[in-house]
Amino acid sequence: MAYKRTPNQKKNRTKGSELKAKPRAKGRPQLRDGTERKSDERDAKPRSKKSSSYGSRDINAGETDQRQFGKVEHKNSSNHDKHGVASRKKTSAKPRSRRESFANFDTMPVKPRFQSTGSGALKRENGEQRIAKLLARAGVASRREIERMIADGRIALNGKILETPAVLLKNLQGVTVDGTPVGQTDPTRLFLYHKAAGLLTAERDFTGRRTIYDNLPKDLPRLMPIGRLDLNTEGLLLMTNDGEFKREMELPQYGVERTYRARSFGDISQEQLESLVDGIEIEGIKYGKIDANLERRTGANQWIEMTLTEGKNREVRRVLEHFELQVSRLIRTRYGPYELGALPAGQVVEVRRADVIKHRRTLKP
Repeated sequence: MAYKRTPNQKKNRTKGSELKAKPRAKGRPQLRDGTERKSDERDAKPRSKKSSSYGSRDINAGETDQRQFGKVEHKNSSNHDKHGVASRKKTSAKPRSRRESFANFDTMPVKPRFQSTGSGALKRENGEQRIAKLLARAGVASRREIERMIADGRIALNGKILETPAVLLKNLQGVTVDGTPVGQTDPTRLFLYHKAAGLLTAERDFTGRRTIYDNLPKDLPRLMPIGRLDLNTEGLLLMTNDGEFKREMELPQYGVERTYRARSFGDISQEQLESLVDGIEIEGIKYGKIDANLERRTGANQWIEMTLTEGKNREVRRVLEHFELQVSRLIRTRYGPYELGALPAGQVVEVRRADVIKHRRTLKP
């Protein structure tokens, strides 16, 4: 006998008292009656038009999806749906393994920066040298800059643009830079220049600021600065026509000393300056050994002499600012064995060639 509700029970029935549907189990689709739908029933049942905005699709489980290989196959116009969209094949291919994904990696069209003709060092015969070294020796630019010029296609040999710096030559005959023949190598020359404050150590400035080349005499050969001085730093600046000599003087491994005199405002002791002998790390940048001495003090101002061998960007200023000192003037007084002395600001003097040759013999990495 079926149970019957009384009129009062039907009246008092609330919306919250209705039977709630059984929650769906995760990972298994269910039918409306709460039973689980089998996988074969789900696959066999055709997809309704409401399931996709593109209408029905032609499903072929046995065919391989070509989209993962960069191809999309469409059927003829007779298999287009009512929206005019071609049907696509179902993705049924197995995912490729890591080895299969990189099977054709070596055949990808990747263009290297420089195409080397062999491995290892180049074999030199009868005094041959790399073209970058010869051009740097001729005063065209530094080795690294010449390699960038070769990558840009600016250097040619016998009318053919070079694609790699791995070229050995005995001389620069037939070599052109921007279409201009390069002259033969001149003997190494060195000049001492007293740079004044307010000049850039650069060949040109696109903002219109004055550079050291605006202040140099016009009768000098093409010269390159050895090292750099900041805009507001003054003092000794070495100039040379030999890119190889420039490189030897700049690299820290050759240990060429530079001496600066800095006028600073603030309090510092000699003990604090002597701690720089072991080097110091500032904001993640490590600075090598610095020999610093407190020369004289006038009130809250003092002159500090600092000798170093690395010459990193703004090294002296950053080290002194680390001790909460304000640098008001910075002068480089010595670079290697060459001293500024009483050379007036803006003046240039050439070093004797015999002294340059003698000094180069002592340079060892």
